[in-house]
Amino acid sequence: MSRPAAKGAGFGVALKIARRELRGGIRGFYVFLACLALGVAAISAVGSVRMAISEGLAREGQAILGGDAEISITYRFAEEDERAWMEARAIAVSEIADFRSMAAARDPQTDELDRALTQVKGVDSAYPLYGELRLSDGIGVAEALERRDGRYGAVMEMVLAERLGLSPGDTFQLGAGTYELRALIEGEPDKAAGGFGFGPRTILLREGLTESGLLAPGTLFDSRYRLKLPEGADLEALKAEMQADHPAAGMRWRDRRNGAPGVQRFVDRIGAFLVLVGLAALAMGGVGVSAAVRSYLDGKTTTIATLKTLGAEGRTIFAVYLVQVGALAALGVGIGLALGAGLPALVGPLMEDMLPVPALFDIYARPLAEAATYGILTALIFALWPLAQARELRAARLFRDIAGSERQLPQPGYIALIFVLTVALIGAAVAFSGLWQLALGFAFGVLGALAVLRVAAFLVSRLARRAARAKAVRGRPVLRLALGAVGGPGAETAGVVLSLGLGLSVLAAVGQIDRNLRDVIERELPARAPAFFFVDIQNNQLETFLSRAEGVEGVGDIATAPMLRGVITRLNGVPAEEAEIDPAAAWVLRGDRGVTYSQTPPDGTVVTEGEWWPEDYSGPPLVSFAEEEGRELGLSIGDTVTVSILGRELTATVASFRVVEFRDMGINFLMVWSPSSLAGAPHSHIATVHATPEAEGPLLRAVAGRLPNVTAIRVRDAVEQVSSALSDLAMATRWGASVTLLTGIVVLIGAAAAGERRRVHEAAVLKTLGMTRPAILRSFALRSALLGAAAGGVAIVAGALAGQAVIEEVMEAQYVFVPGPAILIVVGGALAALLAGLGFAWRPLSARPAQVLRARE
Repeated sequence: MSRPAAKGAGFGVALKIARRELRGGIRGFYVFLACLALGVAAISAVGSVRMAISEGLAREGQAILGGDAEISITYRFAEEDERAWMEARAIAVSEIADFRSMAAARDPQTDELDRALTQVKGVDSAYPLYGELRLSDGIGVAEALERRDGRYGAVMEMVLAERLGLSPGDTFQLGAGTYELRALIEGEPDKAAGGFGFGPRTILLREGLTESGLLAPGTLFDSRYRLKLPEGADLEALKAEMQADHPAAGMRWRDRRNGAPGVQRFVDRIGAFLVLVGLAALAMGGVGVSAAVRSYLDGKTTTIATLKTLGAEGRTIFAVYLVQVGALAALGVGIGLALGAGLPALVGPLMEDMLPVPALFDIYARPLAEAATYGILTALIFALWPLAQARELRAARLFRDIAGSERQLPQPGYIALIFVLTVALIGAAVAFSGLWQLALGFAFGVLGALAVLRVAAFLVSRLARRAARAKAVRGRPVLRLALGAVGGPGAETAGVVLSLGLGLSVLAAVGQIDRNLRDVIERELPARAPAFFFVDIQNNQLETFLSRAEGVEGVGDIATAPMLRGVITRLNGVPAEEAEIDPAAAWVLRGDRGVTYSQTPPDGTVVTEGEWWPEDYSGPPLVSFAEEEGRELGLSIGDTVTVSILGRELTATVASFRVVEFRDMGINFLMVWSPSSLAGAPHSHIATVHATPEAEGPLLRAVAGRLPNVTAIRVRDAVEQVSSALSDLAMATRWGASVTLLTGIVVLIGAAAAGERRRVHEAAVLKTLGMTRPAILRSFALRSALLGAAAGGVAIVAGALAGQAVIEEVMEAQYVFVPGPAILIVVGGALAALLAGLGFAWRPLSARPAQVLRARE
């Protein structure tokens, strides 16, 4: 007798069988396709938008920065030799002064001055070197800012004009100067380069600021020099030359390659985070992939049994269905890529005017390749397990239809392969995101959540089985049947808890984090934060400031401190950009930092290591450094820190570390120096004032009336800006989490559809035993609701733990469990599972028992 043809069949035969089976359609794989497509679409869409913004920033780098390069200095303007260095290398140089101040306009009804914080930009006639400052009524920049009838003109953003009740032609005050509002700003080309500001923009000529008195020695301002360079100029070489020629000048360099680094960092970080959230959706989809493959293979019982009877080896069976799964995975990934690339490209042009930064929407290969990698790896990881199990099943068991109830573990080689692919997926997330700590934490969090949900599903099943046998439910057949179905063999418990649980867990975590952050902002900060920060108080104004502030009823504690700003240039003699530091402290070295001096430890100072200098100390410079940031910079007691202040490098020895709580909104400095080092340098003072809400208006009028150069920053306004930014971030995160939940619902629907055949038989048996259709429907509904509530309950615990970790470990704030979102999660989970269960209950209820039972014989 000849050997069966299928015995030892090669890959070519497996490919032929797979192709023939696929001709019959993809019935049973719709959930598979939907899960992959949703996850890949989310990841590729986020990546495409991120790339569009990055490309837009790169394309418009000159206009965003306002030049090919920018050199900025704090507290002073460039010296003659520094300006000559710039002019020798540039085609044109534009000088800008940038600082905060108070704009004031007289209210015609009360005849009192209304004041508002503004970010002032003093420009020269060369501004802007690139781009266009668009003004209302089409007025030109020169016309708007020129001196006319003895008064300089100015332009401001509409929100500031409305706040002060101004229209073009009206006058307002900046410091001691009076200016005419000539037009409103409709488009500022270099707005993104300015970074975060507390007030809307006002622009006027640099020479017009002289009469305002706002640029006195020690006043906090930045001077910025935009350079228009010759074609082909070597930016990196020029940067190195500037640093070599002026090493101690405190001059900072930026160029068109990264005109808005703060924006770019934010886009990169939020984009990477949302991609990781998309990976959570893809992991959730993986549960659906596994369930869909298992359900499909269960439907192929007869085919697999026949092939094995004809002599097909397990590897042939594995190859046949791996080919099918691979082809369908490629289709699902392709659909996701088409959606993820197409939607941003189509909708992007409509959103360009709404975005605060330029974006170049197009189809980019890199984010699509990354999303495809994630999708293919996820499909393989979750499909291999059921495929490997099908390979090992015997034909006799398959013909008896007991394959689903007696599955065994795959061979060790397949388990090892799944592990390797999982490591590859996590490695890809680490490499693509660029935030390895966040990516690793997120990946292990998702794996941990899946493991916890699987254990929870097992416990729910055991508890339901025990509850079904309890005396309390014996007289309640509907409840008993529902509990028995939840705890019985082949139940949908694992599928529902996994499918809904992860999506609800992400939403629960987002809800807890969002509400806790809002509580910190709305509850804790106002209780302990000052009402105002006052800056640019000159030395000869300090007594006047204190007397006028203390004379206002409702004013409480007032704290003051001398203030300078400097750039850390060296750590232990090593250039700051070359020092090995913790990435968490990179922000300390990116720009200038506040510096103060004090003879004695400021009130509330807690020195954790080292000692404060004696009150009469007059020796070499010493510094007390914030402990957390100092450790992150790799500093120890006795190390040296070099800071460029007013163009002069000063080196101090670290004498102590102290606790600094920046969150308390008080006067906190990274560095406190010994007085003999800085007391002679030009500087101003900063003050915090605690006051009741009713005292804020009188306090502002009392101080500004005599000291118009002093800038008041209302803490509540700053808090509102932070709250608004957090709201936008939370909204983006919720959208990302909703993709995870949507994927979970698709998986839930797939699980309900896969269990429909079992429910048809169950309903037929119950009808035969005399149970009515309404009672059977109630049993099905109660079963689904119980499973959804269980998934929601597990999600509450997982979300609460994740939220606590973020709030306490990352935000370093106190975490409080918020019950409102948690209740919504449980209700939402129960409702989603109920609707999915009811959606697949009508056919089982309408089937005739006789036909169903005959088909099972």
